[in-house]
Amino acid sequence: MSSSPAVSPASPTRLHYAWVIVAITFLVLIAAAGVRSVPSVLIVPLEAEFGWSRATISLGVSINLLLYGLLGPFAAALMERIGMRRMMAAAFLILALSITATTQITQPWHMWLLWGGMVGLATGAMTSWISAAVANRWFVTRRGLVVGMLTAAGAMGQLIFLPLLASVVEAIDWRAAVLVVAVLTAVMIPLVALFVRNFPSDVGLLPYGASPDDTPKPRPAPAGNPFTVALATLRMAAAHRDFRLLTLTFFICGASTNGLIGTHLVPMSHDHGLSEVTGASLLAGIGVFNIAGTMGSGWLSDRYDNRRLLFAYYGLRGLSLLFLPFAFDAGVSGLALFAVFCGLDWVATVPPTVRLAGDMFGAARAGTVFAWMLSAHQVGAAMAAYGAGAMRTGLGDYQATFFVAGGMCLFAAVVALRLGHIERHDEDAGQRVPAPGGAIQAAGRYA
Repeated sequence: MSSSPAVSPASPTRLHYAWVIVAITFLVLIAAAGVRSVPSVLIVPLEAEFGWSRATISLGVSINLLLYGLLGPFAAALMERIGMRRMMAAAFLILALSITATTQITQPWHMWLLWGGMVGLATGAMTSWISAAVANRWFVTRRGLVVGMLTAAGAMGQLIFLPLLASVVEAIDWRAAVLVVAVLTAVMIPLVALFVRNFPSDVGLLPYGASPDDTPKPRPAPAGNPFTVALATLRMAAAHRDFRLLTLTFFICGASTNGLIGTHLVPMSHDHGLSEVTGASLLAGIGVFNIAGTMGSGWLSDRYDNRRLLFAYYGLRGLSLLFLPFAFDAGVSGLALFAVFCGLDWVATVPPTVRLAGDMFGAARAGTVFAWMLSAHQVGAAMAAYGAGAMRTGLGDYQATFFVAGGMCLFAAVVALRLGHIERHDEDAGQRVPAPGGAIQAAGRYA
């Protein structure tokens, strides 16, 4: 008769391996942010070298963002079958090869296929589920903090890579900047293979914060086709009003961040007479405040009503986007003010959204449920990336785009308050308990 490996809490004097997983995952997400930083600094040089319109170039970015989001739920389900380590290593291998091949593009369809298709699929196979999976698998306490830390990694990567890549483009060319990112992704492959583990039990431990008396249940092998499982999870979640409302807010989140600011702030700055390095530095400056905002949001999401946090974040973002067209006219002070307020809530929405997803549907399904929400996030990003480029081509500037995005964020703030009082489903205990900052409601709502 087989038995599961013995597990134990970490020694009080020994670092729990969960924090090693967080550290490696933090580096993984910084590298992924380096990949996502590339399109911002490619638009202007590709426009100059090949004569492609911003709508044409933005289409490649849009395909990338769309595939990144749509693959996420299926990747999360597949990850349950093959494990985090194999999933990350394979994704980085595909990224390294695809990004290197991008240096040889000469036609728009080359960019659409390589950067839009292959890079979009590889990033979608890796990053959409990581924060939720690590927080829910490796931690019983500090989950909000962990999600905040891992989400801040994207801001850290943005802070590091945007000025660096823009400087390389200006000093050498855009191909050299692309190769920098290709080397970075290749370096991550052995790091992931050596240190990443799938569950605390793989290293003989309980999750961080678990009681020494807790005995984890044996984990059955995931059953069923991963794609079928992912679709079944979507059908289950979509039946609930709060999932639909929360997903709508995340759609707007993607449109107003990755799709609009992340893709078009640098070329918009160029339109106003600023260099690419200056525009990239402005976007990196947003990343500085993003780190503080996201870490703070993770801490707050463990303690306060996450619906009210989302209301504040989306409201603040909406006002900052409405202000941006005037910030360029105000000079350095106006742009600095925009960077502060936009940065503080850039991805501060993620910890409350992950927390609400876990509270609604339980830890076991949180990763795949959040991956579907992130799909909506990336669909919004893809639409905004292409739409803003098309509006810039047609209207000659970005002003109307930012007014529309600001209004959408204010609408998302109102929607966040329409979410019901969320309860957490305690799967091991088979009961429902109040979530932090929320009131308990009738049992069975999310069964």
